[in-house]
Amino acid sequence: MAAELRAGLVGLGSMGRHHARVLRELPGVELVGAVDPTGDPYGVAGDLPVYREVAELVAAGVDMAVVAAPTVTHEPVGLELAAAGVHTMVEKPIAADVAGAQRLVDAFEAAGLVGAVGHIERFNPALQALRARVLSGELGDVYQIVTRRQGPFPQRIADVGVVKDLATHDIDLTAWIAGSPYITVAAQVAARSGREHEDLVAATGRLANGTVVNHLVNWLSPMKERLTMVTGERGAFVADTIGVDLTYYANGTFATEWDSVANFRGVTEGDVTRFALAKREPLRLEHEAFRDAVLGVRDEVVSLREGLATLRVAESLLEASGTGRAVTLPA
Repeated sequence: MAAELRAGLVGLGSMGRHHARVLRELPGVELVGAVDPTGDPYGVAGDLPVYREVAELVAAGVDMAVVAAPTVTHEPVGLELAAAGVHTMVEKPIAADVAGAQRLVDAFEAAGLVGAVGHIERFNPALQALRARVLSGELGDVYQIVTRRQGPFPQRIADVGVVKDLATHDIDLTAWIAGSPYITVAAQVAARSGREHEDLVAATGRLANGTVVNHLVNWLSPMKERLTMVTGERGAFVADTIGVDLTYYANGTFATEWDSVANFRGVTEGDVTRFALAKREPLRLEHEAFRDAVLGVRDEVVSLREGLATLRVAESLLEASGTGRAVTLPA
């Protein structure tokens, strides 16, 4: 690449340290400074200047920035960067609430800047391969998408609950894989760990194309799992995004001769195929997409408007859990 893009990083915490590593390694990009009022807790800045204010980073001259600060800061930091003409990728969720997310969308679109949300699961090779196969018609009609995202509580999260922090991954990837938005959702939540926000959600919903969805997400499980299962008329795909694995379970093609089973009108077990995938780091792929969007080479980032749609679904889940009724989303 010709001239390097000057990049800044806002937030040097648990997620920011990983962004710092990837930005340092990314061809065509030079990380020139960071912002964190608490300093550099993980010692990742090295000889880079660490500023206390975003204005100081802007004054140093940056073309693009990554915001990996607490969720409540996404809106004010994003608006400041938009006003300064800086292309920005904000970690998910896009903002603390839908109103703030809308203001970010409006600001970046009005300025003609690239605004992106760090929904990293879209860049997991297992999910990318799954989506490509679904869109090519390998499953035929898609009936259902089920996700399970469970694990221990991450101490780094304090300002939002499991719905906005963790379930937004599944909301975004589900609509992306199916190529269809949510039209209705229902949910049950619980807060069992003594924190202010919910730490468990069981959600159901339907997409505009008729696909039924189900999400089980919590911070209460001693084991960690990240599974996405897509069932269609020809079989089912199961993606494990921790191991970056994709497996296909085909419907059986042989007649069943056992009478008690043959009387059941449904599918039978067929061949099982585990695909070999190139296991590149999703965060690296995400940064490459953001860089290329800034350069105008390709547009594969998760847009702020998509991040807004995901947050709207998350807030609808919380509303549904509070009222005990399903929520219909606006068209």
